[in-house]
Amino acid sequence: MLPEQDEEVDLENGLARLTEQVSREHERAAHREQIIDRLHAENQDLRRGLLQEALTPVRSGLYRLYDSVTREATRREGADPVVPLLEAIAEEVAEVLARTGAERLEVSPGDPYDPALHRPLRTEPGEDGLVIAVISDGFRLAEQDRVLRKAGVVIGRNVNEEND
Repeated sequence: MLPEQDEEVDLENGLARLTEQVSREHERAAHREQIIDRLHAENQDLRRGLLQEALTPVRSGLYRLYDSVTREATRREGADPVVPLLEAIAEEVAEVLARTGAERLEVSPGDPYDPALHRPLRTEPGEDGLVIAVISDGFRLAEQDRVLRKAGVVIGRNVNEEND
């Protein structure tokens, strides 16, 4: 082989090794990026979980306030001028809960009883297995579609079954 050919072969071998080394480094960098992305996602999930945990006692107090104001508005229903104010306060509390991620469950009389959404407070004569009345609203965590508090409901029970 001529010296020029040796240099050309060495140059080609060196270039091949360099290309292989750059390719390996690129793969390692891509792997590091995947790890960083995964750790970032885990960190964000952890932060969201901690935030939701920190909001639990705040929501609990807001649920009680919402229930008290709603119950008082229902009790005073009629010509009492305080009722619109109480209803407005209840709506404002519900909006504050929504800002924490807790949205009201849509529950109304006539809905079929769902143990995942409803907390039975008592039964009354009526169509079996249907919600007769909603005593307290339920709330769900909108972003995770997870029930935070079940709606307190009265469930219908067939009167004929009681006599059997």
